[in-house]
Amino acid sequence: MAGVWVFKNNGVMQLVENPGVDCAESKCGSKRKVLVHLPTGQVVSSYKSLDQILRNLGWERYYGGDPDLYQFHKHSSIDLISLPKDFNKFTSVYMYDIVVKNPNLFHVRDM
Repeated sequence: MAGVWVFKNNGVMQLVENPGVDCAESKCGSKRKVLVHLPTGQVVSSYKSLDQILRNLGWERYYGGDPDLYQFHKHSSIDLISLPKDFNKFTSVYMYDIVVKNPNLFHVRDM
């Protein structure tokens, strides 16, 4: 995961993966990242498929947060997975968050 951490005016940090690049990944020659569920080898291609996998792993939808986010939590931990509502904005930053919170179950790969 390479990039530059940028501080916004509200004090929140954000990782900018390709600073200075203002074009779509496919147009710039970069490889697109995909999230893979290792036990099945399934590439996560929608929130519907991700929802099903996470529910089977004990994650539940969380509705108490930001309405612009798609969130999951586990009763057995303090972890919260927050994803943008628009799957097209589901970038490697969110993918790696899922990988870290579900060790040995997911992997991020270049497509």
